[in-house]
Amino acid sequence: MPQTPEITIIGSGIIGLLTAKEFVQAGCSVTLIDKSFSGQESSWAGGGILLPLYPWRQPAAISSLVIESIKNYPSLSTELFDTTKIDPEWYDCGLLICKNPDFEQATEWCDTNLIPYEKANASFFNHLNTKSSMPLWMPTIAQARNPRLLKSLKAYLLNVGVRFIENCEITDCSIKNNSVISLSTNKEKIKVNQLIISTGAWTGKLLRQLLPNSLYSPEVSPVKGQMLLFDAKPDTLPYMILDNNHYLIPRRDGKILVGSSVEHSEFDKSTSTEIKGLLFSFATELFPTLKDFPLCKHWAGLRPGTKQGIPYIDKHPEIKNLAINAGHFRNGLVMGPASAQLMADLILDRQPCVDPEPYSL
Repeated sequence: MPQTPEITIIGSGIIGLLTAKEFVQAGCSVTLIDKSFSGQESSWAGGGILLPLYPWRQPAAISSLVIESIKNYPSLSTELFDTTKIDPEWYDCGLLICKNPDFEQATEWCDTNLIPYEKANASFFNHLNTKSSMPLWMPTIAQARNPRLLKSLKAYLLNVGVRFIENCEITDCSIKNNSVISLSTNKEKIKVNQLIISTGAWTGKLLRQLLPNSLYSPEVSPVKGQMLLFDAKPDTLPYMILDNNHYLIPRRDGKILVGSSVEHSEFDKSTSTEIKGLLFSFATELFPTLKDFPLCKHWAGLRPGTKQGIPYIDKHPEIKNLAINAGHFRNGLVMGPASAQLMADLILDRQPCVDPEPYSL
């Protein structure tokens, strides 16, 4: 019978994995539980741009986590590669934003957060078909290849003794003296000391199941996003492009991602020919070179949506040993490291890395 870990985390997407890593580095024993396989939901399905779309249009609480996180990504990527030999492919290829009607607000945000930028000149548009408006070039904006980042994180955590319980459905919990003492699952009964829920789009649903009478249930709902992948050659596209609300992301091996839709369709992850056609038209019209390459993949994922895209990172007000780290909408990767650090700060009574108030339940 495994010893009861100090930290039990339900959900092993990017937020759960990074949270586990933060606690392991603080000397804690950790178990991760997932209803399927680790890192197969929204974290796997996203694009991996390490910047929110138009961050100056987002609440300040998002920027706080973003800026704290992107400072840490180069060293995180190096550490994971050095210890696992799986490359997360952190790649500072830069981001071109084609249309910026709020250019002054954009540059003010960049200045405030020490993000380099310049007005993009005509040479950026030699192979693009778009009507640019106050275009912005952000040369240091990076990406991570999220499936490989997830694989690397899992390998790292296995190497340091984290227990993974996958394909494990939580059915109930036992509560005594306002603390969760155990979880009932389809596999085994799991005793807990400190419990963290990081189940993305399923967080609200799970908490209502486990705590049906609680006054504190985070409003997290699924928001579907569909994406395409072109099998292009290396160096076909040298940087990421954001044009209105869609984008192209070139990987190091040449493949180019196209994203994405925003659909409120509950827990339906099916793809549609309509969205496929819209994304294909956007990509091939913006960057006609893509017509020379085959479309090799089309998929969908469910983002954990909240009203303003601000996640919940907080200890539960009623259940003493329960905490939530969920609701990152489109920005789980780029807010992940700081979200994990803040979660650990709150539970371990450390000085918080950012002001925790905006993320409270």
